[in-house]
Amino acid sequence: MVYIKSKREIALMKVAGQAVADAFKTIKEVIKPGMTTMDIDQIVINTFIKHGCISAEKGYYGYPANVCVSVNEELVHGIPSNKRILKEGDIVSVDLVASYQGYMADACRTFAVGKLSDRAERLVKVTKDAFFEGLKQVKVGNYIGDISHAIQSYVENHGYNVTRDYTGHSIGTHMHEDPTIPNYGKAGTGMKIEEGMSLCIEPMVLEGKKDIRVLPDGWTAVSKDHKLTAHYENTVIVTSEGIEIITMYEGEE
Repeated sequence: MVYIKSKREIALMKVAGQAVADAFKTIKEVIKPGMTTMDIDQIVINTFIKHGCISAEKGYYGYPANVCVSVNEELVHGIPSNKRILKEGDIVSVDLVASYQGYMADACRTFAVGKLSDRAERLVKVTKDAFFEGLKQVKVGNYIGDISHAIQSYVENHGYNVTRDYTGHSIGTHMHEDPTIPNYGKAGTGMKIEEGMSLCIEPMVLEGKKDIRVLPDGWTAVSKDHKLTAHYENTVIVTSEGIEIITMYEGEE
C-alpha cells in the first residue's frame, strides 16, 4: 500500500530530516583516524536528542545500535563497535533513520577518513552522482523504474555494480513502505510517481562483483570479493513543483 503524505506529515518528517542532516554535518567535521565506529553512534544519538528525535534503527528487527556504520567492503548494516578503529584511507558509510513524533527520515553518506586513494575517492563520487542521476527521474507521471534504470546505467557505465539484495523504499510512519526502489531495472516500469510520495533513493555500489554475504552477526553485509563498497541516500518528497530533499544540510555539496 502506498501512503501519500499530507502537508502536516511532511512537516514532521522534515524535523526528522534536519536531525539526520545535522548528524552528517557533525560527523564530516570530526571523523578522523583513531575514532571508533561506536563514537559515530554516539554522535548520532546526541544529535537526535537535541532535535527531539529518536533512532528508528535501534531495536528494528532486533538491530542492536542507533545507526549502521559500514567500513570499506561492508556494504550495509555494519554494527558500531568500540573495537572497530578507523584508519587513514577508510571509507565509512553511515546510514541513519531519525523518528520525530512517529514520522521518519532516512539517509546515508559515505565519509572519507583522512586522505583517500584515487580508487576509493572515485567509487564514493560515482555512488553519490548516481543518486542525482536517479533524482532527475523523480517527476509526477514518471515511473519508479525510471529511477532504477538511471542509477543502474550510470553505475555500470562507470565499471561498477549495484546490489540486487537491498533496495530503496518509501518512508513515513514506517521505515520501509511501498514502493520499493531497486537500483536496477527497466525504464517505464513499476509504480507511477505521485505528488506526496516520500522516497528514499539509495545507490549501494560495489567496486567489484555484485555478490554479497552476511557476516555471522546476522546484519553486516559485505562484498564477497572483499572489494570496496559505497552507499549514498536521501529522503525525497515529491511535490507539484518537483522534489524536495529533506536530509541535506545547508551548504552541503
